[in-house]
Amino acid sequence: MTASDDPRAAVAQAALDAMLRGDSTASELSGLPDDLVDRAVASFADEHEAGALPLLTGLAATGTDRGVRRAARRALYRLAQRGIAPAALAAPRPIVPRRSERAIHAWLSGVDGSGSRATWIVFEGAYGGLRLCSLILNDTAGITEVAGGDITRRRLDRELAALRESQKLPWVETDPARAVGLVAEALAVHAAASTSPPAAFAPWRALFASAPAAEPPALPDTPDPALLERSATLLERPELAGWFLDPESVQSDAVDLLQTRESRLVLSDQLKAEREAAIVDRVIERELDASSRRLWSRRLAEMALVLDGAGAPEPAASARAVAAALGSSTFEPRRLPFVRALASRGLEIAGEVTLGRVSAAEVSRKPKAP
Repeated sequence: MTASDDPRAAVAQAALDAMLRGDSTASELSGLPDDLVDRAVASFADEHEAGALPLLTGLAATGTDRGVRRAARRALYRLAQRGIAPAALAAPRPIVPRRSERAIHAWLSGVDGSGSRATWIVFEGAYGGLRLCSLILNDTAGITEVAGGDITRRRLDRELAALRESQKLPWVETDPARAVGLVAEALAVHAAASTSPPAAFAPWRALFASAPAAEPPALPDTPDPALLERSATLLERPELAGWFLDPESVQSDAVDLLQTRESRLVLSDQLKAEREAAIVDRVIERELDASSRRLWSRRLAEMALVLDGAGAPEPAASARAVAAALGSSTFEPRRLPFVRALASRGLEIAGEVTLGRVSAAEVSRKPKAP
């Protein structure tokens, strides 16, 4: 097999192209043979010439792998021999002590029915300057939206006031370190799924690279039975208006439910109720497996923190109780009023889709792709 046939050469070339776009890091090249990396970097330099200079310069100076640094330096030397070299650096300025950029304020929205939430993190940098990083985080897709940049304190105050007026979900201040940890957790979701955050995240990545993932909120060891019994009322709150099982996943069950209700057979109300309950049981057993229970448990635990911050301690306690029950093997999900209401709402909305009263796209609980 020739070098060009080696599949690892294509991996190295793709990694370099991704780094040029800001979608990857030099770690993709780590562990590859030095000669293969050298050929890939040389080919990359020949293809991009002056356009490759910023990336090659960075790899030569700070590449984590010695073979990568050596290959980048060789490529820069060969380009310089052809008259292609980085612009001369300006005379160095006097060295001024500079503080590392750090998160000093953060705000979180509630979690919506798709598992998404808005996150604002304010970083303080050199000389007290501020940068606002605005993200949408999703518990199954990672980081789906990124925006932000330099901001003054006065403008930040105005933006916060406007956001609180327009935001449908609660918007509360949180510990900046925990907000950074939630972003780190979203990055772990990307790593596990072999996906990448939006390209706009590249300038912010270094601020989260070494941060530990956020710890899940604390939950009671034994949930209060009274709170569990009343837990269906949680879904009556406006903050959880968008919480229901994805209608697409229960579409066929919704058709069965509609047929039961519209059947021409003379059925007693009790028999109809039993058939409807059986459909709900079937949906819960299929849709609320161990992985889904953990997902909904974490969403409820996060919402409990937000409800506490929004001054709603009783609903927060109820959310925490259901989260604890879902995270325990002791409780059957189909016996939890909150879960039955979650499934029933999904069935009702799927029925509306079936009848053409709402569009499937409008009520889909699938997160937006980054």
